[in-house]
Order: sequence, then structure tokens, then C-alpha cells
Amino acid sequence: MWAIRRASPSFKKQVFTGGHSRICYATSEISSQCLKGYSDGFTKASDVISDRPLAFRGFQGTTHGFLRLFMENRSFSSLTGTKSSGEEDSDSDDGFSELESSTEAIQEANKDVESVSEHELSEDDVDGEDVEAPRELELSDTETDVSKRKSPRKRVSSALYNAIVAAPAVSVHKIMDKWVEEGNDVTRAEVAAAMLNLRKRRMYGRALQLSEWLESKKNLTFTDRDYASRVDLIAKVRGLQKAEDYIGMIPKSFRGEVIYRTLLANCVAESNLKKSEQIFNKMKDLELPLTCFACNQLLLLYKKTDKKKIADVLLLMEKENVKPTLFTYKTLIDAKGQCNDISGMEQIVETMKAEGIEPDINIKSILAKHYISGGLNEKAENVLKEMEGGDIKENRWACRSLLPLYAALGRADEVGRIWQVCESNPRLDECVAAVEAWGKLHNIKEAEAVFDKMAAKWTTLSSKHYSVLLRIYASHKMLSKGKDLVKRMSDSGCRIGPLTWDALVRLYVEAGEVEKADSILHKAADSNRLRPMINSYLVIMEQYAKRGDVHNTEKMFHRMRQAGYVSRISQYQCLIRAYINAKAPCYGIAERMKADSIFPNKGLANMLAQVDAFKKTAVSDLLD
Repeated sequence: MWAIRRASPSFKKQVFTGGHSRICYATSEISSQCLKGYSDGFTKASDVISDRPLAFRGFQGTTHGFLRLFMENRSFSSLTGTKSSGEEDSDSDDGFSELESSTEAIQEANKDVESVSEHELSEDDVDGEDVEAPRELELSDTETDVSKRKSPRKRVSSALYNAIVAAPAVSVHKIMDKWVEEGNDVTRAEVAAAMLNLRKRRMYGRALQLSEWLESKKNLTFTDRDYASRVDLIAKVRGLQKAEDYIGMIPKSFRGEVIYRTLLANCVAESNLKKSEQIFNKMKDLELPLTCFACNQLLLLYKKTDKKKIADVLLLMEKENVKPTLFTYKTLIDAKGQCNDISGMEQIVETMKAEGIEPDINIKSILAKHYISGGLNEKAENVLKEMEGGDIKENRWACRSLLPLYAALGRADEVGRIWQVCESNPRLDECVAAVEAWGKLHNIKEAEAVFDKMAAKWTTLSSKHYSVLLRIYASHKMLSKGKDLVKRMSDSGCRIGPLTWDALVRLYVEAGEVEKADSILHKAADSNRLRPMINSYLVIMEQYAKRGDVHNTEKMFHRMRQAGYVSRISQYQCLIRAYINAKAPCYGIAERMKADSIFPNKGLANMLAQVDAFKKTAVSDLLD
């Protein structure tokens, strides 16, 4: 951990200036090393000024000074007593605790296609079935090197799974009762295969029903990982509070670290900062061992919500001797790239290599992406050549990542070369990547040709695959073609859900028909048990804000809240912008933000000043 922080100076010192700010310096050697020079990096990019610092007991004065916009001190602290993580149990149970190996995967997973909602920030969400399995919440802290998985995982055959999906209108409880009546055995292996396939298709509601039936009938002896699987499913289907309530019903002997880190990961997936910190502190209070998984979850959360707190997590990991994993490095590298700290990003890569961990295909993709966004095209191309290896035909698994990256570089020739490798016998993910790549290059004809090839080869495409082309039509304001594609989806029997709604909303917004986009979203939300993606609300809300339409902006803000989305700083920025454009005061906005635990950065503080109904001006002073 020392090496990571030496390689990353912006994880070190936090210094903020503002109205009523103060600067606190850590007095311990560890803390001073960690916080020294912190203002160079993450504080520039995040610009999030919060009075809720991490303050780990056991360190001397690692709190930070913040702009006192709200006169209330909140803190997430008390991490004393946590145990050293030691070695994680990487063995997988042979039961139906089939949650898979990637730490980040739960952040990408959607909510149940049969019941409630999707992960609000995911770009890879699907409306219905998906051909390839999602990479689920890990229950062991070993990240899989994607470069070693050179072919997609295949679905495990399961007669029980086939029986469940063959009767979609019948409850799983009745299906299982009939299964037993027909003389079939309910073996752990059969249940594990069925559960895995249900998760792969995001059929979390039916997977939960299966788990409930098994527990009620006591056909199998539950282990801690089986209970963790149940917690994960409840969180996806019924929400975080119901999942936490269920934990109280689990036998005390099974309420271990695996159970709580499952809940923690779901809290992080929802970007629920307050709840995530509460669960993390509860794990400490219960004296559960501190694992790298839990720390990685906090890093992932703070990468999205408050990058200044990353330094505190690294301090904790060092104090508790928690060894970073590949995913830890990946998260730090991506956070650095988001802050446009290219040198810091490269130093972390060197530190990782010095620790004997080689960058995998995911990390190389992240590096290339941030090089491109930073205008360092030559460096990006060097990374892409590394990803190709000596022979791209032998490293075929890299094509899926290379196609959109070469497109981002504007290299149509390279996109054509890579696609030529795949074209004779393409894989589904390669086709999707090629459609996306040609769309980025504004070559609609090629994108459509690849899509048609994909549709001919796979006759049961999901809306995820249609939505790639639909988003291209939206970005190019091709409303007529977009409508035709949606009709084609409907005619093919494809399930239309949140991902499709999002693409339709963007299609109409880009065409200037904001009210139509609003109507589509409203009907979708009211007529379906799935909730729309948060971006669908935001894109409409932003259009209303530009017009200075306070009424409709507030309406969208309220509808996001009704849909269960936690208010975030971006939503308040959009809302305040509407008041600014309307040249209207915004009464009580500071109190609303405080109630939602939103602490404004410098930019938002300036916006608040513009809509302050009681602000003093030279004229108002004279009149007073």
C-alpha cells in the first residue's frame, strides 16, 4: 500500500479553500505521507466539497477541512477493531451460491426483469434475456483475468431451469411442487445449474422464488453463501431495506462477513453512499474481518461519488495490512484517468507491475480510453498494439475491446482491419462492438450492415442488441429509422424495457420532440414493473432546464424520486439551472440538499448564490 500511495501523490494531502474552511494535517507518519500533495489530483476533478469526511479512529487527525456551507457536522468514522483480512476463502461452494467472481460485476448487473428496476448507472443493462452471462458479485476476492477467458462462458444444461422458463406465467413454487411430484430429485447440483442460468438471464424474481421454495421445504441445507445469494436476490428484486431485514432472519451463526459484504455491494451498486457507509461500519461493529472486497467496494463507490475519500480507504487498507488486488489497481487507475492525471495513472500501473501483477485486457482498455480522452493518441495506439499481441487472429478475444477504441481514435482503417478478422465467423459481442464502432465513426451504412448480419445469425436478439443501433440513430437524429427499428423489435417478439425506453427517449429528444419523449417515459414507467434508467429522466430534465421550464424540471426531479433513485449532485445542478434560466429564486433549495446529504462543490455553490431569494445586492442594501 505504501507503494501505491507513493506512486499516486494526489491520494495524499487534501487542502481546500472556501468561505469557512480549515486545514487539518495528519500528525502520524502514515497519515502525512498519505495526505501530502493530495490537492494535485482528485480534488481538481471531483470538486466535491463535503463536511462528511472519513475519520478513521486509530489515525491522528486525518480529517479534512471543508467549506461550511451547511452548519452541521456529519462523519463516517469508527473503523477501529477491524481485523486483518488475512487470506480470503477462494473456494466456491458446490451449491446454488453461484455468485461469480468479478468484484465489479454487481455494479453492472440489472435489476430483475420481472419485478422492479435496473442499476441506475449501467450502460450495459438489458431489457430481457441476454445471451452471455453477467459477471456477478464475487464471494471470493479473486478477480478473473479476462485475458484467460478467451471464449464466452456457455450455459450449463439444466432440466430444472428449462421447466421454470417453459412456464413463465406459473409461480416457481407450483413448478417445484410439480417437479417433486413427478419423482424428480432436488439435488444441489441441479439447483445450482438452474440458479446460475436464471441469473445469466437476469431472471432474479424467479431465482428468488426458487430460493424461497428451497428454504421453506428444507430440501437443502443452507450455507452462508446460500444465504448470501438470497440476500443478493432480495436486494435486486425488493430493495436494500428488505435485504437488510432478511439478514436479521438468518441464523446468527451464518451472519458472517460474506452476508454483509453482499449487502454492501448492492448498496454500492445503487450508489447509495449513506447506506454503504452504514453497512461498512456495521461490519466493523460486528468485528467481522476487513477484506479487500469490502475496501474495493468503497473505492468503487468513492470513485463515482467522492474521490477525496479514496485516500482514507487506502490508509485503512495499509493499517489493516489488506493487500490490494487486481481490481483495486483497476479502480485506482480509472479514478486517476477520470481526473485526467495521466502521470499518476501511469505510476500506479508501474507500481502494480512492481508488485508482480500484470495489467489485464480491462486495465489496458481503461488506459487506452483515458489516453484518447487526454489527446495522447500515440500512447493509446501503443496500448492497442499491446492488446493485439503478435497476431490478432490468435488473440481474437481482444477484438471486442479493440473495435470501439480504434473508433474513438477515428481510425476507420483499423476498425475495418479488426472487423475483417471477425467477419467470416463473428461472435455476438464482436458484432455489437462493431456496430458501436461504425456508429462512432458516423458510418451508418456499415453499422446497419453488421447489425443485419448479426440479426441473420442470431434470430432471437435481445433489446440490448437492438438498442446499440437505436442509440446510433438517436445521436444522428434519424427519427424515421429509429421508429422502424422499434417496430422491427416488436415484430420479432423482443421484450421492450428500460434500455429501449432510454434509446427512444434520446431519439425523440435529439429530434427536438421533448414532450413526446416525456410522454413515452411516463407511459413506460406507469405500465411496467421495471423502472426506467436514471439517464432517461436526466436527459429530459436537462432539456426542460435549458428552457427555464421550472415546473417540468421539478416534475422530472420528483418522478426520479418516486422511481426510487437517490438524489445526487448532478440532479440538483440541473434543477438549479432551470431556476437560473427562468431568472427565478429557488426557495429552500439549500435545505432540500441538506436533507438529501448533498454537499455542494464550488461550482454548485456559485449556482446556489444566483438563485438565493434573500441575497444582498447594492440595490437591496439601498432599499433596506
